Amino acid sequence: MPHRHHQAEKAGLTSAEVAERTARGETNSVPDATSRSVWEIVRANVLTLFNGIVGGSFVLLFVLGQWRDALFGFSAVGNALIGIIQEYRAKRSLDRLAILHAVDARVVRDGSAGRVPAAELVPDDVVLLNPGDQVTADLRILDGAVDADESLLTGESEPVPKAAGAELLSGSLIMAGTGRAVVVRVGAGTFAARLAAEAKRFSLVTSEIRAGLDKVLRVITWLLLPTAALVTFAQVQDAGGWDQAYSSGRWVPAVVGVVASLISMIPLGLVLLTSVAFAVGGLRLSRHMVLVQELAAVEVLARVDVLCLDKTGTLSTGTITFNAVHSAGGPPAAGWRAALENFGSRPEASTTAAAIGAAFPCTAPLRAVSAIPFDSARKWSSVTFAQGSAASGTWVLGAPDAVLGGAPRCAGAHERAAALAGTGLRTLALAHVPGSLAPAAGEGTLPATLEPVVLLTFREQLRRDAGATLDYFREQGVTLKIISGDDPRTVGVLARSLGLPGAFDARNLPSDPARLEQAMEENDVFGSVTPARKRDMVQALQRRGHTVAMTGDGVNDVLALKEADLGIAMDTASPATKAVARMVLLDGRFDRLPAVVAEGRRAISNIERVSMVFLSKTVYITAISLGFALVLWPFPFLPRQLSIVDGLTIGLPGFFLALQPGGPRYTPGFLGRSLSFSLPAGLCTALCVFGVGGYARATGLAGTDAAQSATVITLALTASWILATVSRPLTRPKALILGGMYAGLVLMFTVPPATSFLRLEWPPPDLLAVAVAASLAASAAVTALARLQRLHRPEHDPRRNRGRR
Repeated sequence: MPHRHHQAEKAGLTSAEVAERTARGETNSVPDATSRSVWEIVRANVLTLFNGIVGGSFVLLFVLGQWRDALFGFSAVGNALIGIIQEYRAKRSLDRLAILHAVDARVVRDGSAGRVPAAELVPDDVVLLNPGDQVTADLRILDGAVDADESLLTGESEPVPKAAGAELLSGSLIMAGTGRAVVVRVGAGTFAARLAAEAKRFSLVTSEIRAGLDKVLRVITWLLLPTAALVTFAQVQDAGGWDQAYSSGRWVPAVVGVVASLISMIPLGLVLLTSVAFAVGGLRLSRHMVLVQELAAVEVLARVDVLCLDKTGTLSTGTITFNAVHSAGGPPAAGWRAALENFGSRPEASTTAAAIGAAFPCTAPLRAVSAIPFDSARKWSSVTFAQGSAASGTWVLGAPDAVLGGAPRCAGAHERAAALAGTGLRTLALAHVPGSLAPAAGEGTLPATLEPVVLLTFREQLRRDAGATLDYFREQGVTLKIISGDDPRTVGVLARSLGLPGAFDARNLPSDPARLEQAMEENDVFGSVTPARKRDMVQALQRRGHTVAMTGDGVNDVLALKEADLGIAMDTASPATKAVARMVLLDGRFDRLPAVVAEGRRAISNIERVSMVFLSKTVYITAISLGFALVLWPFPFLPRQLSIVDGLTIGLPGFFLALQPGGPRYTPGFLGRSLSFSLPAGLCTALCVFGVGGYARATGLAGTDAAQSATVITLALTASWILATVSRPLTRPKALILGGMYAGLVLMFTVPPATSFLRLEWPPPDLLAVAVAASLAASAAVTALARLQRLHRPEHDPRRNRGRR
């Protein structure tokens, strides 16, 4: 866009020019819709293949009057509701994302100054800048000079001087100075808007449990239709063919058998219990003042192997503390303490001056004759005391380059200050000159007679819990990375105090992805990192196979928090940062993270146990369906029978097991470990049920309630033993859960209302003996399998245990 001539910039836009730009849609308003509407969330969680099968089967059974066999519908409703609620909460957080506050802007239009809503700014508007203003569009400074706080956007904690020609990004805060600027970008084109748009991109936390279950569900999807076709054909053939089945009415039991096989193949309860376990984990973490904004986040930190930490607000409190007084080369002039007391007691004191005030409290204040306030252009302030007082003369405090750079006699002190600054400590110089400053000093020119007095150093204050928390993660094998927008030297000082030596200037990082990955592996501390670069660094670690958690509190952390496997915001974080984070430490206590790790381990350990039971059920039902169908035998169970057996041997016990405390350190391979047990255990169970069914046919009991009861007994005893096996080691709560399960199985076969509802009866003695023997054989095989699997788990590898406490 061509620059307008100087006179036009001085007078600002005319009303006609503003109207013309507004008509073209060139305003500073930004659409705030997220990528998923409420309808899209509902559709994604309701209109799925499995829900279609479950819902269709549910309606079909009701139409056929078989409502007793439709109990499975409640589990599907629970799954859909939990998914909708979870994603709607994430949507609300993103909708609240705000980098810019809704403020007015002071502009020059038609030659006069006035205020307009920030959303009504247009390109080429002339904006007046004053201390305290937030920049709401991308600007270019026309004249004047300001100090801009860009910490929200870049992480740089020190205000940045901006002079004519410099660019001001939307989201910056004007800390000092005045000036005029012209709008160069508005609306969606501004830096803050692009940042917010990237942050509002909808995504779910990367959960290995959820990913593993999705793989299982995809496999089941491919098996459902061919299995349904085979089971349907077998059911019809058992009824005497299509015509005979229809004319005799035996097609209804055939349909019920098909529904029973299909519904039992879908592990609806596993998805539900996984969500419940995550939800309970979120409630438990809330007692530790940790807000979980997405349920699966409680799992992720249990398997994180790289933790990326922002410096300001995360490892440090964001406040400055006084470090030490250093010699400037000779004995300091008398009265220097009184001068520092004055600088530290001013009501408009900055954070650095406040740190001086804390270190040098004003006990007997001296009356100042005059004072020059701090200015970013000069980079120093001064105070003058009357002759004859304890601190007579003028004292100048400021940046060493500005205070000591111009006087030849200050060369030695200037070198010492440069050496101190090179260590990363913030350094100020105090100098003295007799009498008052010349008028030229107001323009920044200091006299050559200035004498260096002392050098002062400051450091950022560490959180008290930072060291112990980082030690915990080191003990757990988690690699720590400090990624900050601050100067590498400043970051390096803080990192060294936490046991992380060295600091890499991110401006020197390679752009090549492969070399960036290598640099991220070889270095642990980075400074001068831009928001986009933080995201690139997180992605580089992820490409190396790492599971990455990121903590932060500024808008400059938003993109990295969004991209990380788990984003954690502090209580002091900006609204935008909290909106994209998966967890928020509500009281800002960094030492809450170990409790989050423990909760994640509990969740993933218990869900892994429960998944073995549910996946075993999916395997044996699929194998039973295919096996019976291939030999043209009817499906051996009613839906209601499977619903009750599943509820007693899987659903209710699994619910309580998913909430048990404790859990070992997580090792990758959740799905592989689950399937290595579930596949053979499920096949053993299916083989035994197939054997009992074959014996029933050989004795002429096929198709009777007695034969169905025998297969139910075989399945119930074997499934209950699978649950008992994966529950080890047994504790008192687990023993009570298993005792309740076996009591329920006994009642199922002895209480008349239950036996009548479930159509169960005691089989003949020989068939009962075969059913019990088959279940014992399957239980023995499951026990042997579990022992073999435990021997091959990583925690049972002697080499891994060597040296552990």
